[in-house]
Formats: sequence, C-alpha cells, structure tokens
Amino acid sequence: MQREPPQTEEGWYVLHDLRSIDWDAWRAAPERERERALAEGVEYLRAAEAVEDSDEGQSAVYTVLGADADLMVLHLRPTMADLDAAERRFEQTEFARFTERAESYVSVTEASGYTEKSREYFEGDLDEDSGLAQYIRSRIHPDVPDEEFVCFYPMDKRRQPDQNWYDLPFEERAEHIKRHGEIGREYGGRVKQMIAGSTGLDDWEWGITLWADDMTDIKDLLTRMRFDPSSSKYAEFGPFYVGRRFPPADLPAVLAGERVPTGEGEERAAAASANGTTAADGHAADAGHAGSVHPGSAAEGDHPHGGEAASDDGGAADDGDDEADGDDSDSSGGRPPVGGGDFQEVDDATERLATLGVRPGADYDPGDYGLVFYSDADAEDLADEIEGLRENFDHYDRHVLTGVRAGGGQAAAVSVWTAKEAAETAAGFLGDLPGIDERYGGPLAASDDAGGETDNEAAGTDQGDAADIREQLADEDVYAGQPHGEDVYALALYSEADADDLFDEVAGLRENFDHYDTHVKTAVYGAVDGNRTAVVSLWDTQDAADTAAGFLTDLPEVVGRPDAGDGFGTMGMFYAVKPDYREEFVDTFREVGGLLAEMDGHRETTLLANREDETDMFIASQWDSREDAMEFFRSDEFRETVEWGREVLTDQPRHVFLA
Repeated sequence: MQREPPQTEEGWYVLHDLRSIDWDAWRAAPERERERALAEGVEYLRAAEAVEDSDEGQSAVYTVLGADADLMVLHLRPTMADLDAAERRFEQTEFARFTERAESYVSVTEASGYTEKSREYFEGDLDEDSGLAQYIRSRIHPDVPDEEFVCFYPMDKRRQPDQNWYDLPFEERAEHIKRHGEIGREYGGRVKQMIAGSTGLDDWEWGITLWADDMTDIKDLLTRMRFDPSSSKYAEFGPFYVGRRFPPADLPAVLAGERVPTGEGEERAAAASANGTTAADGHAADAGHAGSVHPGSAAEGDHPHGGEAASDDGGAADDGDDEADGDDSDSSGGRPPVGGGDFQEVDDATERLATLGVRPGADYDPGDYGLVFYSDADAEDLADEIEGLRENFDHYDRHVLTGVRAGGGQAAAVSVWTAKEAAETAAGFLGDLPGIDERYGGPLAASDDAGGETDNEAAGTDQGDAADIREQLADEDVYAGQPHGEDVYALALYSEADADDLFDEVAGLRENFDHYDTHVKTAVYGAVDGNRTAVVSLWDTQDAADTAAGFLTDLPEVVGRPDAGDGFGTMGMFYAVKPDYREEFVDTFREVGGLLAEMDGHRETTLLANREDETDMFIASQWDSREDAMEFFRSDEFRETVEWGREVLTDQPRHVFLA
C-alpha cells in the first residue's frame, strides 16, 4: 500500500561548506602570501555576508570545534546557480589555496505540514495574510540568527523492516511529529533552527541547523528528543559539527589562534545595526524576512524537530512580505520585519504597565519600551489571539514580553521591547487584535524614576517589583515563590462547567503536562464553602506556563482568572494540612475570614481544596491594593495564624502575587 507523503514547499538553497586549514602550508608560506590570502579571505566573507552576489539570501562564517574542519561557511541563496557561484568564487581566492574541503552539504529550506491548517496553506485555502501563512513563508526564507553557537547535522528516517517510517500511516506520522514538536516548543527563545530537505541533493534526507547562545540548551534539547519514539525508533543521524560565529574581519585572529570575536567586529556590528545596514562583521541585517524558528514551530515535517502549528487559527504572525512581493527593505535582526502601527506616545508608560502588574526589574529593565493596547474584547479571546504573536515575537532578540493583562475591568495587550523601533513594528501586529480601541506606548523607567507616589499607587498599583514583594514578605516570615528558592509561575482560572466534566478535561491535560520537567502540578480545586471551582497549574518557568495557558484557556466554561480585574490578588499555596487537623484548619480559616471582612481594602477570600486530596488547599484573596494586602500580612493576627500553622501544616505555605 502506497503511503501519502506530506506536502512541501521549498525556498532557499543551502550550502554548508566545511573547510580545514592546511596548517603546514600556512606556516611555511611567506608573510606576504599570508597577508594577501587573509585580505582576499576577509573580502570574500564580507561580500558573502553582505549578499553582494545576489538580490537576497544570507551567509555566515563559523569556527568549527573538535572535528575534521576548522571553518564552516553557511550560504543561503534563492537559486542553485547563485549557490554554485558563491562556492566557486571562494576557490578563486588566494585564501582557498590554504584550505581543503572537509565536508559539504547541499539542501533546500523546506516547509511541510501534517496539520489540517498547514494543508490548507499548501492547497491555497489559507488566507495569504494570515499569521500561519506568513509563518510558513518565514520558514522557507529564514534569517541566520546572531546566536553564538551553531550545530549542524544531517539525518534520515529509518526504513528497516520493523521500523519503517515511510510505511507508517499518515495519521501515525502526524502524531509522532506533533508529540516531538511539543518537546521542541519548550526551548522556544533559547534554540533556533533551520530545516532543509536534501532528498536527491545529498547523502541524507535532511540537514538540521540549530543555533543557541548556550550550547547546553542544544544538548538538552537533543537529549530529550532522542528519547522520543520519533527519534529513538525512526531516526538515523549523521556527524555533528559545532562552531562559533565570528565576523569576517576576525579571520586573521582565527588563523593566529586568538579568541574570537576580538571585539572590533562587534563594535562595527553595533554601528551597522543602528544604521539598519548589513554588517560586514558577521551580523547580517534581515532581508525582509522573519528570523529562524524555534523547535516545534509551525509547518515542520519529517525531521527531528517537527511540530504542530503553534496556533492553528493562524495566530503566529510575521511580515508576510516574501520575495514575490518585491520587499527588499532592511531591518534590524532584533525586531519583527514589518513597520506600521500607530499609537499615542505617553510619558506614563511605566505607570500604565504597573497598573497591569508588569513591573521594572521583575518583568523588564529600565530603558525598555512598552506598549499598552486596550481592548473591549473578552480577555480570554484576546489571550488566544495573542499567543501566536508572542511565539513569533520570541524569535527576535529585542523582544522582552508580550501578553494579556486586565485592569479596571478592561483587557489590555501588553508588549515590551528593548528598542522603540522594534516596538513600533510590533504595534502593527497588536493593532490588528480584536477590539483594540486605545493605543499607548512610551519609554519605561525604573520605579524610582516614575515620579514618586502617583494616584495609581494610591489605588493599589504600587510599582514595586516581585523581588521587592518577596523581600518584604521575608521580613514577615512569609515565603513568596516556589520551594527550593525558585520562582513559581502560577496559572489559575475559574470555570462554571460541571466539576466532574472539568476534572476529566484537566486529567487529560495533566497527563501531557507531566511529560515536561518544568511542570510542578496541575489540579482542580473546589471551594470549601460555596460552588466555585478553580484550576491551578504551577510551572518552573514562565515560558512553560505561557505555553500551558493556551491549553488551559480552552477548558469548558472558563469565566476568568483570579487576576482578571483591577486591584491586587494573592494566592496562598502549598497549604498541606495534616489529616488530623483538616477540620480544625477549615474552622480557623472561617474565623480569619471574619477578620478579613472587617479589614480596609479586602474584597474577597476563598478557601479551595484539591478534589483529589482534601488536605491540599490554596487560599485566593482579592484586595483593593498591594498595601492593603501587606497590612494584613504584617498584622499580629496573621503572625498568630502562621505560628499556629506550623503545628497543623506539613510544610510552610508560599504566596504568589497576581497584581
């Protein structure tokens, strides 16, 4: 029975040209010959990275560590003829005389899809301006990122009698790719990749190129993926080549055994980036395309990092201006490659973000640039729309954060970037979100520079960051964060669905969440007094929590998160009650609840218990302001409650703040 292959679309042709230096010939050559060779080598690499030989493309040069090569030159060009010319031009240089080809690999960037939405793209049924369509185009015309380390290797899918990938039904292959991609998505923002098909072009079926600033992130990713059946049962890997990027101007330093980059090229790179031009030092500017994708992104195919589209509704955004549109405008490699998006520039952007719980130090650095776009759409719907945008924004090194916040009964899309021009570009995407009716942006200051106490602070939107809160609570013997000193990222939402139906849905999610090391716990809680039902999910990292949020908000009849309004929210967690004290704990909570009802600024406090373990509880509170909440934490009554809790709890509770 003939199996169905995935549809594919090809983009740029790729050459990985690995060269070894003939060190004996180099040392024996007269100084004049070596100087000429270096000059011609530097000029060749500079011109290649500036793409002077073609209307579009990318090039980069790397040292190679621990292999039978010393250098790797990476070329991406629109045609095989362009690639062939780039390869031959190197042979005309005097520097080439001192090199030998250690290895080479020819391939073509490829997008292939197993998801229904990806198939709609290939069949022409997807809106050309949709986020997913733009994202797929960005895969086949990628940028070479600026990350320090590169890892290249070829791979095949097995065709053994009992492990034949190509004999599996399409649906089974799609499920493998989806699960494999879920692993890759955990490394979004840390590892970027380029997938290139090479069936009929070279000895293997795919060439995989990974980039990262920390080589151990690549190691961890590949280790995780080796244990997934898509790799362990069906993948064969070729040799691995690892290198470090350096600017062409540093070629003499490489040959001299010096550490590179030397720093001179980095200064030129910064100047070139500021001018929006292609740098001759190895940090080529964008050619009007999106940056490299991270593992597990949309439209990937039969390769080790294939994954389902991050947002099947086309939420992933990009510029959409591929080469057919004739867009050859340059842009900095750290921002999304499209301009536009009007907003009113204001001086109080720091305060506006603070009212939404986004604070200097904890969430961004002073000097960044923030956007706040208010929307009259439902916050949950807005969160679904913005998820794809955030995943695409994460490809750019100038992106700090993007998400949905709520304050004063109104939802807002919040985005922070390290540079104004990057934020201006992002504004073009954010302005297309549903219900946007007010748009503001401005430079962000430290809390001490925000003009002293403001009306917002009086209303409970103090700009102290999460670290300040934890420090203050430490003085009150209250721990804020996750056990063992790490931050905990908490997701909590309420649902009006039948509790049993909700539990069944969450149990299925949790089974998938448990595959990830970053997952701490996910559980359904019910109010001890009342009908409120909540889902709480705890994660080691914010990226993992953000990813999980996309699944949790799809739960039935979600009606809001505890922080879905103005004011200041807290969640007391890890109330693990000794079984013999459970009823006493509940009675004491009711007494404390009476005290809270009389406190200024208190709105609501609810005790909820885990449906699977009645001794596992959390307490959700809502206050008018942070200071109101802190008054309670500083009170003698709270101290007495904490002291009493030492006898009835198996561990110290921790508090998470949702301002």
